[in-house]
Amino acid sequence: MTKTLIATTALVGALIGPMSGMALAETIGVSIPAATHGWAGALNFHAERTIERLKEVYPEHEFVLATTPDSATQVSDLEDMVATRGIDALVVLPFESEPLTGPIQRIADSGTWVTVVDRGLAVEGIETLYVAGDNDSFGRTAGQYFADTLDEGAKVVAMRGIPSTVDNERVEGFEAALDGSGIEVLAMDHGNWNRDTAFTLMQDWLSRFPEIDAVWAADDDMAVGALAAIEQAGRTGEMIVVGGAGMKEMVDRIRSGDSTVPVDVTYPPSMISTAIEMTVVGVTGAAPMSGEFIIASELITPENADDFYFEDSPY
Repeated sequence: MTKTLIATTALVGALIGPMSGMALAETIGVSIPAATHGWAGALNFHAERTIERLKEVYPEHEFVLATTPDSATQVSDLEDMVATRGIDALVVLPFESEPLTGPIQRIADSGTWVTVVDRGLAVEGIETLYVAGDNDSFGRTAGQYFADTLDEGAKVVAMRGIPSTVDNERVEGFEAALDGSGIEVLAMDHGNWNRDTAFTLMQDWLSRFPEIDAVWAADDDMAVGALAAIEQAGRTGEMIVVGGAGMKEMVDRIRSGDSTVPVDVTYPPSMISTAIEMTVVGVTGAAPMSGEFIIASELITPENADDFYFEDSPY
């Protein structure tokens, strides 16, 4: 597969308008997790906005959007899209990698265009197109920040997300960056991308470990939960918290000079827009679209935080 790094949707958006007259009618299914936390809420926002815009550009196409609270519901949604809507293309962000691999493979094997977003499948090569953030870089960027700024022997705890290829890649990058740094990882466990779960997990760690120098959360929602637990325990000032995805609340802390949140790592939910747009371009034959398109992660610092703060953003 061809692997291309992209930073925004502008390139794809520029391709869509002039080609619309060439398109045959297609039905495009979009299946994504429900807005159960901040990043997913922004994902839904961008998906809905993109579909509405594309309906105007491509009035001959039909778009079917389904949001799901769990893997079983998502499998059912996909089966319904195939059986009752006869989709020609599918854009899917798997709720979990393993349970969705078989159902998505069956759709791909039938000849349907498949774009997988963010969470890769358990078997490589099923999809026509893969659009994601750079998950290895996401974890590696946070880990490198710790390696560069924490003293040798510093003690950190790490919150993973839901078991998935995304989670695995982030953790692998984080651990690789810490290798040889002398930093001790006291504990690592799943916070499941959820601030309430992260709050409870952080409470446990705070009770177990009298000394923690830093917290890595592989998602900003979990970082918010960790921060709430730290503040409740009266241990603000003892440790820093580094999350990721560029949540408005976290970026504002950085802009304000909050010493507990010195940096964050980008992982834009607008990648769903990129995926839907590229799928339309590809399935209509307007331009060749296949392979892997990876959106680079960046470190958000006090110096550049204003560039990543969007007042009207839902996330």
